[in-house]
Amino acid sequence: MKHVLAALLGASVLAGAAPALAQDAPLRPDQAEFRGLYKELVETNTTVSNGSCTLAAERMAARLKAAGFKDDQLTLFFTSEHPKDGGLVAIMPGTSKKLKPMLLLAHIDVVEARREDWVRDPFTLIEEDGYFYARGAADDKAQAAVWTDTLIRFAKDGYKPKRTIKLALTCGEETSGAFNGAEWLARNKRDLIDAAYALNEGGGGRTDGKGKLQVQSILVGEKAYQDFVLTTTNPGGHSSQPVPSNAIYQMSAALAKVSQFEFPVEFNDTTRAFFTKAGALRPDAAGKAMQALAANPADKAAEAVVNQDKMLHSMLRTTCVATLIDGGHAQNALPQRVTANVNCRMFPGRTADETQAMLAKAIGDDGVKIEQKVKDKPIAKSPPLDPALVGPMEALVAKHFPGVPVIPTMSTGATDGVYLGAVGIPTYGVPGIYGDPDGNGAHGLNERMGVKSLYQGRDYLYDLVKVLSAK
Repeated sequence: MKHVLAALLGASVLAGAAPALAQDAPLRPDQAEFRGLYKELVETNTTVSNGSCTLAAERMAARLKAAGFKDDQLTLFFTSEHPKDGGLVAIMPGTSKKLKPMLLLAHIDVVEARREDWVRDPFTLIEEDGYFYARGAADDKAQAAVWTDTLIRFAKDGYKPKRTIKLALTCGEETSGAFNGAEWLARNKRDLIDAAYALNEGGGGRTDGKGKLQVQSILVGEKAYQDFVLTTTNPGGHSSQPVPSNAIYQMSAALAKVSQFEFPVEFNDTTRAFFTKAGALRPDAAGKAMQALAANPADKAAEAVVNQDKMLHSMLRTTCVATLIDGGHAQNALPQRVTANVNCRMFPGRTADETQAMLAKAIGDDGVKIEQKVKDKPIAKSPPLDPALVGPMEALVAKHFPGVPVIPTMSTGATDGVYLGAVGIPTYGVPGIYGDPDGNGAHGLNERMGVKSLYQGRDYLYDLVKVLSAK
């Protein structure tokens, strides 16, 4: 999952943005050690097709054990049905018996990558022109490596947190319908990951694409992901004698209605804060419209302006879009069956059942069957804008990235945080590591992570975990 602010910042100028980052410096010893961990994790193939998250988890567990973690503090898990989709839970006990633990979450599976499509080998970490290139270099092995490294540094330094710190490295985030480690832990090992809150991916910073850091964000809530399968059927017949009733035409009409249907505007505390604060940073008409719409969601003129930005449009509502279609059985026959996939990203609090009902009403054809591809997916729940968490995040951004604004935001995509939120663990995407407006190739070709971004983000996140675990 990556990320949400690129469109917002694409052409706008933020007053007071931080100057370009400092030039490269020799690696500190701790950075060099971290680079080795990051390299090992990135170069362990964890694709769903032929990789192994279990192996990656075992390698991270070995590093934690070498740093001083005991066997009873490390839990490697997998199921017999999915032996390569395992993960790791590591626990560093706190000194307080009153404070609930904090949880560090990261997924270690990655999107598929074919060598023939990439400029470089996607499963070899290559440092070039200020970037690390590899599949997972950004999404999400940068975060996973930083969390693991943070606990290793704490253990080696003899740090004793007041609040117990838990780490969960899980598989399955990148493949809908696959075995998902975060979901499995939430349903089967809730006590193992019990926490007051979790820190996750989805936040982070954005540059102007030229090295100048413009903003840091805190992810406070996300949409829920659901695919709906639409099906039309027909007796078919010989193509030499066509009739009006045609499964392809029926599906075409249904998808045309889906394309024209607009879910209503919605706000929650996070998106209202985002539109207000981010809008104030934009000197253009869209910035004024963002503020106006946050103040009055019924302002249609402001909505029309905001809707021109696809990211902002998606933050305002549930969205559904056709992504796959398949139909017919022969070139010279009338189609008997057509299916289409409609992918929906549901606003926090909205259920799959009510989204399905709204799609059915928009289509208005009982002959179009609609089914949820994955049953019993949890409802997205937005956590509170908790000052006890947001405050330290903002203070540390001011320390590590002076002059850079911090904006709470809601993801229009989805992370594994939805599974933790469903069992009462509020989950936040942290600032720190930052990327470029083009998304750094995450899920695409030649994925990359800025070298400075990774090392600076690592220092920020180390301090954040230390501050939060001390209170």
